[in-house]
Amino acid sequence: MATDYDAPRKTEEESPAESLEALQASRGNTAQTAVIDVEENDTAEGIDLPGADLSGEELTVIVVPEQSDEFTCGSCFLVRHRSQIALEKNGLKYCKDCEG
Repeated sequence: MATDYDAPRKTEEESPAESLEALQASRGNTAQTAVIDVEENDTAEGIDLPGADLSGEELTVIVVPEQSDEFTCGSCFLVRHRSQIALEKNGLKYCKDCEG
């Protein structure tokens, strides 16, 4: 519904004062309830809050050692394929992205 903010406002004398009971009666006995769409799979456990204390959580990660055809860049410390070697200096290998 559009509201005309430039129209003059009605004063208390112009509008009849309605009581709370009169307003409720005019709306009828239909109760309005909010409907929330919640799936069965939605639980509070599936929601990660920012700043949540995760000190009690334990992560399971499998660490794969560096393979024979891989190297660790001396600058960005990413494990790369040997084809990405751009420079080898003082025993450290550098990838094309860091030296490029």
